[in-house]
Amino acid sequence: MNKIALDVVTPNGSVYYKEDCEIIILQTKQGELGVMAGHVPTVAALKIGGLRVKVDGRFEYFAVTDGFVEIRPEKVSVLVQAGEFADDIDTERATAAKERAEALLQQERDEKIDKFRAELALQRAINRIDVAKHSS
Repeated sequence: MNKIALDVVTPNGSVYYKEDCEIIILQTKQGELGVMAGHVPTVAALKIGGLRVKVDGRFEYFAVTDGFVEIRPEKVSVLVQAGEFADDIDTERATAAKERAEALLQQERDEKIDKFRAELALQRAINRIDVAKHSS
């Protein structure tokens, strides 16, 4: 079976690099996308979501923020603000962040509340909690 490389890059540099991936599954703005070796070159916008990569017959899970993916036949580059392994997610911290965001969104017409940022924080927290369910 042909393999494809995956590089997950944040502003702090590469946080994950593997050359022998069997399949990479991403959450794009248009829907879920599975990528294997030889995929047609593509660039797509990513949404906050989970990223799954199959290496040696086992899936590894990541929580990623929105960003972009560049797909080439031999390599996938994921460019995001943050990416976190399922095993590294602090679920207590993610749950607290979720509760803070929900509380902010419940406040009525407070001009000081940035609803868009609160909604993004809520989405990120929910994603981290969901991805953490796949930790070993």
